[in-house]
This record gives sequence, structure tokens and C-alpha cells, in this order.
Amino acid sequence: MPSDSADPSLAQALLEARARLRKEIAKVIIGQDDIIEHVLVCLLARGHVLLVGVPGLAKTLLIRTLANALDLSFNRIQFTPDLMPGDITGTEIIEEDHTTGRRVFRFVKGPVFAHVVLADEVNRTPPKTQAALLEAMQEHRVTASGQTFTLEEPFFVLATQNPIEQEGTYPLPEAQLDRFMLNLWLDYPTFDQEVEVVRSTTSLTSYEVKQAMTRSELLLYQDFVRQIPAARNVIQYAVRLSSGTRPNREGALDFVNNYIAYGAGPRASQYLILGAKALAAMDGRLTPLISDVKAMAVPVLRHRIIANFNAEADGVSVTELIGKLIEATAT
Repeated sequence: MPSDSADPSLAQALLEARARLRKEIAKVIIGQDDIIEHVLVCLLARGHVLLVGVPGLAKTLLIRTLANALDLSFNRIQFTPDLMPGDITGTEIIEEDHTTGRRVFRFVKGPVFAHVVLADEVNRTPPKTQAALLEAMQEHRVTASGQTFTLEEPFFVLATQNPIEQEGTYPLPEAQLDRFMLNLWLDYPTFDQEVEVVRSTTSLTSYEVKQAMTRSELLLYQDFVRQIPAARNVIQYAVRLSSGTRPNREGALDFVNNYIAYGAGPRASQYLILGAKALAAMDGRLTPLISDVKAMAVPVLRHRIIANFNAEADGVSVTELIGKLIEATAT
């Protein structure tokens, strides 16, 4: 339950748990420190991640390793054009009741019934199937054949998209993108990191990932993040940052009116604060700072801002617009 203060001992415990978790993930994943940090933030804030990156950057390995280190159940769904909603949520089968001899329907749960779900190449499946996953993400439950099944907590979805192939894909509408707390871009490793990746993956050496945090501890830390109080000026800054993306409003900046077609909604303000709280908690602090909000600005706002033709013509990216907005927004 939310409160006006948070337990300092939990802050220290989370700080130590984070260090253990990062140590275990580092056994398998080389580099990508910022991505790992933001995935942990999203997990603690009870959000979901949309991860964009070219093939071969260990997206699947990252999320599987995280699930192993947290001792959580993990399922991977490979999205294809012929995937049906029932392939995600589950389906009914007919089986014979051996005691009565009658045939009865039984619901067989689909791969969405896991603590951690990797939705691989989510833009390769039609909107009807995407909607089945997105409904489960939002409601944390599945409705099938007139029955409602509650998904076991924690429930975390990491969906991936390939940015270089758009033929035969079904881009997620902006309203559905808004359901993801963070949009993370996975970049190529550095030269030294790639050398280490090749060395470690082309030998017989294997690393055992040990449990760094229990499921009950994770649930406790998720509650703890929401118990952390945020100062009024920090909340006001987050709202100013989010509302500052909206063009053609009173006080809107010139570059916002010139380059942005649609800005972020109130959910962005909520996620800025939740992300800032999670960052503070992971750092052992009991309240977020404006710097934490700034650190969350790009992954929270990037998929919630729609640039117009002027931005495209002038070569101005959404990330650059967020940077200018941060500079122009008073603290």
C-alpha cells in the first residue's frame, strides 16, 4: 500500500540485490549496461519494454538470463503472420472424462501464462493477435470461453522489433505503443565487447546463472518502489516535460509546434515518475531527483512523440527533440 515514507532497510536490501543481479547477468551478457539498467527499472515499476534492435544482439539471451537470475518462469513467443490469438492466450480442447465417459472442454493455457514473456518480432503478426497480447499486458488477465484467468505476478513482457525490415510487418499503432513503459534501442557492441562475445561464445566454457533474487523479494521491491514519495517539484517537472511535447497549446515552444504532430499523454508523466522512483530505489535512495526524471525522458517519451513532415525534412529525430525539450524545461 502507498505511504508517505519508505523503509530504509528495503532500500539497502534492493541496492545489494541489484548488485547481485547485475553480477549474474554479466556472466552471460557482455556490455549493454544501460539496456540492462532500464529493463530492471521497468520490471520494478511493473511496466513492459519494447526493445528495438537488429538481429544477433542477444535480446533473447538477455531476457532469459534475467528470468533465470530471478527464478521466474519464462516463455518466448515467435510472432509470425499466421499466429492466432489462441496461440498466445490458450485454447480449449475436448477430452474424455474417464469417470463419466462424457466429453468435456478443458482450457489449455498458452505461453502468455509466465512471469516473463518475450514477444519476439511483435510487429510481424496481425493486429488481432497483437491485441491479445496487449490486453494481457494491460489487464494482467486473460479472458477465454467466458472465463477469466488472472496472470500470476510478477508479469513482465519484453517485446522486440527489428528496425531494418518493414516489408510484411504490422507496425503497432501509437495507442498500443503507449502501453509499453519504455522504448529501448539496442546498439551494436563496441569492438572490445564484440571480441569478448566471440571469445566466450565459441568455446566450451559455460556459465551458471545463480538466483540473485526470489519472486517474493521482487514483489516486495515492486511495492517498495511505489511507496517511495516523490517531491512535488519533481512531479511538476515530469508533468512539464510531458506536457511540453504537445504542440499548438498555450506556452508550447516554437520547435515543438514546428516539428511535433502529436505529443505524449498523461501516462508518460506517470511513467517518468515511476521510472525515477525505480532508479532512486536501485541506487539506495528514498526519493527521486529531477536528474532521475531526465534520465528516464528518452526511453519514456521516444515512442509517445510523433514527429511531423517538417522534422523528417530537416533531419530532426525524436531523440534530438527530447534533448532540446529537456534543455528548455525549467527545473
